[in-house]
Amino acid sequence: MSRQDVQNLVGNIREANSVLIEELVPKMMNYGEIQKVLSNLLREGVSIRDLVTILETLADYAQITRDSDMLTEYVRQALKRSISRKYFAGEMNSVITVDPNLEQQIMQSVTQTEQGSYLALDPAITQQIFDNLSSEVNKLTSMGRQPIILTSPVVRAYFKRLVEPIAPDLVVLSYNELEANAEIQSIGMVSIA
Repeated sequence: MSRQDVQNLVGNIREANSVLIEELVPKMMNYGEIQKVLSNLLREGVSIRDLVTILETLADYAQITRDSDMLTEYVRQALKRSISRKYFAGEMNSVITVDPNLEQQIMQSVTQTEQGSYLALDPAITQQIFDNLSSEVNKLTSMGRQPIILTSPVVRAYFKRLVEPIAPDLVVLSYNELEANAEIQSIGMVSIA
């Protein structure tokens, strides 16, 4: 998705949402920053059809943070209805959760820089996570189900980035991306010994 594509998309909704667009572009964000958020969403298979909600969320949070990854997380939470419908049908849905102790360790390993934040986990711990994740994912795939990992909102993006090299198509969602009526059942937990 190019900046021109983003400008065209924004232009398409400008007439019906002129106040929103005037508030957001270019006062709060430029097309390049919006492009990063939209690309993040598309990379993980999140539809950008509801562009008005996406842009309204960006207008709400762009004054708080300029980090495109954080803005993407806020947008994902605003799109929880479509995310929930995509992954959780009417029946009980099996998911894999992440151990709260592991989530805490991940958050303690996040390093903030001017270019953004990154995860600096010990390679031995990373390997333990990969091994345990593979075992848990195999449980779900052997049952013929799509593996979905459920994490806390602050950990979701870091966990997704961590496991992407070994499982690029793995769906990683946060609790804040689930509608209240989504029926889920944890059948496993990613943890380290």
